[in-house]
Amino acid sequence: MKRDKWTQYRILRKGSSLAKRLPETRLLQKNHLSKMLHQYHNVVVKPRDGRYGRDILFIKRNGATALRIRNEKDVTTMRDIDQLLQLFRKKNKGPGYIVQRRLQLAQVQHRPFDIRIMVQRQKDPLSPWKVTGSYAKVAAQGYLVTNVTSRTIPVLEALKLAHIGGRSLLVKAERIALLAAKRLGEHYPELRQVGFDIGIDRKRRIWIIEGNYKPDLHPFRHLQDSSMYRRILWYKEH
Repeated sequence: MKRDKWTQYRILRKGSSLAKRLPETRLLQKNHLSKMLHQYHNVVVKPRDGRYGRDILFIKRNGATALRIRNEKDVTTMRDIDQLLQLFRKKNKGPGYIVQRRLQLAQVQHRPFDIRIMVQRQKDPLSPWKVTGSYAKVAAQGYLVTNVTSRTIPVLEALKLAHIGGRSLLVKAERIALLAAKRLGEHYPELRQVGFDIGIDRKRRIWIIEGNYKPDLHPFRHLQDSSMYRRILWYKEH
């Protein structure tokens, strides 16, 4: 079974307690894109097998038919969906794209942020999943994707600066990440780590943006709390 973003969404969506935590996601097709733009006005298009926030487009309805497309700081306008889909057909070299409802993420100093929650288990297939670390990714000035030129800060600091909650909100987000890891582990018995990108919107609702099977561990090295990085490395080796 493939491990791309679309397959992951379908696995998690079948978990009754997780379905409500997933922003609506569809394969990029004309009817899906048209319907979601009409319903949400803002969507995100990303490669099914993308990593590090690459090739992500933010699309917004601009009037009755025009579309405003943003790729980080580059903004263009297209007259209709057919023109946009033609662009993707030219770019597509992999398994395709998904379109996802865009979340209105909480912000730190007018910059959106999400939370990376690291969930791991030991080599023993019966070992339980554990949250081994977390940090907040704050988008750089003028950017929308938190993976690109972002700064990392402790989660509790981000929640405080955003005025949306404290430790209880983090505990709830960790619980959701653990449920998602268990669900994925049922389909991938050899899976031992997932770095979840968890979004919290301005109404304090927690969302699973996606899970990364090969998460970048370097940001944990730069946190003041070095115990997280040591714990993550221990789980990787045991």
